[in-house]
Amino acid sequence: MSTTPPRHPQGAAPSTGTTDFDVIVVGAGFAGLYMLHRLRGLGLKAVVLEAGDGVGGTWYWNRYPGARCDIESKFYSYSFDEGLQQEWEWSERYAAQPEILRYLEHVADRFDLLRDIRLGTRVTTARFQDDAGVWCLRTDTGESLTSRYCVMATGSLSVAKDLDFEGLEDFEGGCYRTSRWPHEGVDFTGKRVAIVGTGSSGVQSIPAIAEQAAHVIVLQRTPGFSLPAHNRLLTDEDHRAVKADYAALRHASRTSPFGIPVGEPPTFSALEVSPEERRARYQERWDEGAVARLSTSFTDISTDLDANATVVEFIHSKIREIVTDPDTAQKLLPRAYPYGAKRICFDTDYYAAFNRDNVELVDVRATPITRVTATGVATTNAEYPVDAIVFATGFDAMTGALLAMDIRGRAGLSLRDKWAAGPRTYLGLGVAGFPNLFLMAGPGSPSVLSNLVASIEQHVEWIAECLDTLCRRGVTVIEATAEEEDDWVTHVNEVSSGTLFMRADSWYLGANVPGKPRVFMPYAGGVGAYRKTCDKVAANGYEGFAIAEPSPTRPLSD
Repeated sequence: MSTTPPRHPQGAAPSTGTTDFDVIVVGAGFAGLYMLHRLRGLGLKAVVLEAGDGVGGTWYWNRYPGARCDIESKFYSYSFDEGLQQEWEWSERYAAQPEILRYLEHVADRFDLLRDIRLGTRVTTARFQDDAGVWCLRTDTGESLTSRYCVMATGSLSVAKDLDFEGLEDFEGGCYRTSRWPHEGVDFTGKRVAIVGTGSSGVQSIPAIAEQAAHVIVLQRTPGFSLPAHNRLLTDEDHRAVKADYAALRHASRTSPFGIPVGEPPTFSALEVSPEERRARYQERWDEGAVARLSTSFTDISTDLDANATVVEFIHSKIREIVTDPDTAQKLLPRAYPYGAKRICFDTDYYAAFNRDNVELVDVRATPITRVTATGVATTNAEYPVDAIVFATGFDAMTGALLAMDIRGRAGLSLRDKWAAGPRTYLGLGVAGFPNLFLMAGPGSPSVLSNLVASIEQHVEWIAECLDTLCRRGVTVIEATAEEEDDWVTHVNEVSSGTLFMRADSWYLGANVPGKPRVFMPYAGGVGAYRKTCDKVAANGYEGFAIAEPSPTRPLSD
C-alpha cells in the first residue's frame, strides 16, 4: 500500500508491504470514473491511467459525424448520485457523442476526479509479483507503478480492428477511421467519399456524411438490421417525468434482461397469432424507436428460427417501403443471419439516405475489394475514384484492449496464452491465475448485450463492496478458482447455445477479427439474472474466489 496512514474507515489497509497505490484503474470512461469515485469513498488511494488526453473512453475517441448512443439518455447515465440525476438534463432522447462527452466531463469535474487521473498515459504491461503479492504496471511514459489491486476499465469496444487492405499506403486522399476521428472534425464538402462498413458506426455516419459530400460510395459486405430511433428533442415535461420517476426506472433497469425496462414480458409465441396481429405488434414497436422492444415482441424471437423469420420478413418489408430503388433495396436486405444474432443498429434516416442522388451502394460480397489505389478503391468489377475513405470496420471487441497489454499473473502466466483458445473468466469479473485483478464488463458478463452503464455500475459496486469486505477482514488476496471459472464458462456457453446468437459470424464471437478464436464472449442470460448470481456469490463469502489471509510475517499497514 501507500506509505500514508491507513485510509479505510475500519482502519485496516488492504495491502501488505509498500505500493504506490491501493488500487490502479486502467481507463477513464464510464467505468473508470465511477470506480475512482467509489474507491475514494472507501478511503483507498487510487489512480486512473488513461491513454487519451481527456476522459470519456469510447466517447472521447468516437467523434465521427452522426455518432450517438443507441440507449435512451435517461437510461444511459449514472444512477449513483441523486443530485447528479436531478441537475443534468439531456437535450435529446438519444444523446449524440458531444453531449455524452460533456456529461462525463461534468461528472469528472463535479466529483473532482481529475486530480487522480493521469491522462495521456497508456499501460503497456501489468505483472503480478508473486513474492510481494502486488501488481506492477508500466506505461508508455516510462513510469512503473505498483498497487495491491488492479481494475481493468478498458472498455468492450475500444480497440479498432486492424485494417488489412492492400495498397492503403498508396492512397493520396484522406483516410479516416470512425473509431479515431480527428478532434477538429473533417470537412467533406464537395468531395467524393468511400465509406467501408455498414455496422453501427457506418449506419450512423453515412446519412450525416451524405448531407455534406458531393458523392458517397457505400461499400457494404454484409447488410445488417437497423431500426429507426425516432430521435427527438426532449421537453421540460419529459425532464419532469423522468426526474420524478428515476427510482422506479433504475430499479426496472437493474432487474431487466437488457439493463433497460422493456415492459411486461411476452407470454406467447410469434407463431401463435395471425399474420395481421403479428404485423401490428411489430409495427407498434417499430414506431416506438426502442430496440429491445421489437426483440421482445414475442417469447421466441431470439430462440426459434421460424419465429425469428417473421420479424425478418417485417423488417424486409419496411426497407422496401423506404428505399425507392428496388435493386438497392434488395442489396440492403439482411439475409445471412437471424434478426438479433448480430448487433442491431439504431439509425436516423439510414435507409432513406440511399434515395439520395449522391449515394451509391456497392455490394462487395458479390464484387470484393481488391485493393486501395492512389486515387480510390478497386473491386473485382470496377474502380471507384474518391477523395477520402472512411473506414467503419469495427472493433476487436471485448478482449482487444486487454490483450493489447502484456498482462501476466502468477508465475508469469500470460493472459494472451491463457486466452489463446478464447477468453475465460469467472462472472466476467475475475480470472484464475490473476489474483487481485478485476475486469469491468468483461467476457462472461452481460456487457455488450446490455445497457453498458447499468452493467458498469453493477460491476463497480460489486468490486467496491468486495474490496471493502477484504479490508474489514484484513485479507489481501482474492482470486477466482479454476474450478468455478470452468463452471462459469460452461454455463455461459450453455446459455448462448439456446439462442440464435450462434447462427451469425458476429463480433460477439470474435468472427470479425482474422485468427481470433470463435467463442461467444458476453453472457446472454440477462442483466437481472446475472446480478442475482453476483449478489449470491458475494453473500456466500465470495464463493468461487480463493481469499488468502495476510502473511504473519508482514504488517497489514505501514
